[in-house]
Amino acid sequence: MKPPRLHHENLQWLLQQPTDIKLSMLENHLDICRLLINEILNEEVLALCGERYAHQKPHNGRYARYGYNPGSVRIGEHRLSVSVPRVIDQETNTMKPLESYARLQDITLDEEYLLRGIMLGLSVRDFAELNSNPNARALKKSSIDAAFIERADERLRQFESRRFDDMRFVGLFVDGKYLAGEQIVIALGVTEHGFKCPLGFIQTSSENSLSISELFRTLQERGFSSEGGLLCVLDGSKGLSTAAKEVFGKNALIQRCQWHKRENVLSYLAKGEQAHYKSLLQGAYNESTYKRAKERLNEVRSDLLKRNRSAAQSLQEGLEETLLLHRLEMTEFSTSFATTNCIESVNAHLERTTRKVKHWQNSSQRSRWIAAGLVEAEERMRKVNNFDRLNLLKNALSTAISNPNFN
Repeated sequence: MKPPRLHHENLQWLLQQPTDIKLSMLENHLDICRLLINEILNEEVLALCGERYAHQKPHNGRYARYGYNPGSVRIGEHRLSVSVPRVIDQETNTMKPLESYARLQDITLDEEYLLRGIMLGLSVRDFAELNSNPNARALKKSSIDAAFIERADERLRQFESRRFDDMRFVGLFVDGKYLAGEQIVIALGVTEHGFKCPLGFIQTSSENSLSISELFRTLQERGFSSEGGLLCVLDGSKGLSTAAKEVFGKNALIQRCQWHKRENVLSYLAKGEQAHYKSLLQGAYNESTYKRAKERLNEVRSDLLKRNRSAAQSLQEGLEETLLLHRLEMTEFSTSFATTNCIESVNAHLERTTRKVKHWQNSSQRSRWIAAGLVEAEERMRKVNNFDRLNLLKNALSTAISNPNFN
C-alpha cells in the first residue's frame, strides 16, 4: 500500500493509523524521520504559543503561530524536506527562530557516506562545500578530514583482521603495482562460487619471495586454505612463484599470465613487427588443446629465433606455465584465469580513488586508502565468467595435485 503524503503530521498521527499504513511507512524510514522532526518542531511551538484556540497562553501571549516555511534536514546522505512552523514575536513584530530547527540543522557526519563519497572522487574540500548550506553550520575541512581518517583506519583494521575460515578458494591472483610512487603487492582470491575477494596487500620494494611469503602466511593465519588445489595466476615474477610454492606447496599450480608473457615478448621487437607477432601469440593461446597451443607457440619461437633471439628466449621462459589451463583441459575458464586482468581492474580502481591525494605523508595514510579502496572495489565486483561451472575447475585442480607426474 502506498503511504500517504506527509506535511505537518506527527508521530501521534501515525499511531492512530491502521496497521497496513504503519507497515507501508516502515518500508520508508525517511517518512518516520519526517514525523519525528515534525513532533520535535511542534513541541517547541506548543511551548511558545500554547494550544490552538486556548484562552490561556504561555509567555503572556507574546508568541503566535504564523504559518509554515519550507525547510530541510539532512538524514545520513539524504536531504529531507520538511515544513517548518513560523512563530511571530508580537512584541517586536519579528519572527522567532526555532531552536529545535537550528539544532536539527547542525549536520552530523554520516561516516560511511563520507568515506564512500571521498573514495568515489570527492576531495575533502569538495565534500565540505557539497554538504554545507546558508542556514546551517558549515562543515569544517578539519572535521571531515579527522572523520575520514577515523573511519578509514577502522576499515583498515577490519580488512586486515578479516577471516576466511568458511570460504573455499579455487583461484589466487597476485600482482604488484606502483601506486603513488610505492610498490604495492595485492592478493585477490576467487571462491568456489565465483566471488572475487580482496585478501591482503603489502608495501614492498620489489616482488621478492620473502615479503610475498610473509603475505601468504598471514593469509593462512586468517583461515585462507589452498587445500584441494589452488590456481595461482601470477605475472611472471620469480619471487611470486617461489613464494606460492614455498607456502602452499604442491597445492599451488602456477598459471603464468598470458598477457604479461605476450607483452614481454613484443617488447623486444620493432614496432612494425609487434602487431604480426601479437596476432600469432594470441592465436596460439586461443587454441582449445594443449598439444595444438604448444605446437603453434613453438612455431612462433622458431620464427623469432631468426629475427630476434632475445624475444624467442623470452617466449621460451615459463612457456609451460602459461599453458596450465590447457594442460588441465580447462580452457573454458581462460577469460577469467589465463591473465591477471581480474586484479588489474582492482588496480585501476585504486588509481581512480587515490588520484585526488596530492601529498602522501606516511605509510599509514597509504594503507588506509588502499584498504578503503579495496573494500569499495569489492562491492562493485562481478562474479567470474562460468562461475556456475567452477566445480569442474575445482575437480581438475584436485586431480592434478594428486598426480605426481603432473608437474
